Amino acid sequence: MDKKKIPKQTETDIQKVVNHYFKTKGLSLEQLKKDAKKKKIIYSRFTRPAKQLIVLAGSVKEAKKAITKVASWAKSRNLDYAIETVFKKWLELDRLKPKEIVKKPFFDGQQMIWSEARQKWYVVTDDGQWKEYVGKDSDIEWRIIK
Repeated sequence: MDKKKIPKQTETDIQKVVNHYFKTKGLSLEQLKKDAKKKKIIYSRFTRPAKQLIVLAGSVKEAKKAITKVASWAKSRNLDYAIETVFKKWLELDRLKPKEIVKKPFFDGQQMIWSEARQKWYVVTDDGQWKEYVGKDSDIEWRIIK
């Protein structure tokens, strides 16, 4: 009995782009397959924009790079994004940068300001007064401000 080898199924270029898009959304391939079976995700809805993006970008590699760039930019601003967002942002891809994370100094729950002229920290009280900070640098709390 002669056994024929079944060729291993490979991802198409369109599947590579769609799967990469979902990877940037934090979905693993296994989760994507489960959600598609349960009809939580209609996979075919993403194939046309993926195909168009490959044509626009010129290659799967460039399409994936564009998706990654838009994903990074959108996530830093707490924005949702789709493959179509890449089309909308195509002309500004080179200028898209993730939003900078800004940390501001606080002491005892009140914001602090650095005076370049006096080379000192000041604590801004709730009533707007600036009080000179005489504590240790290690007592300053740095908070991310969104």
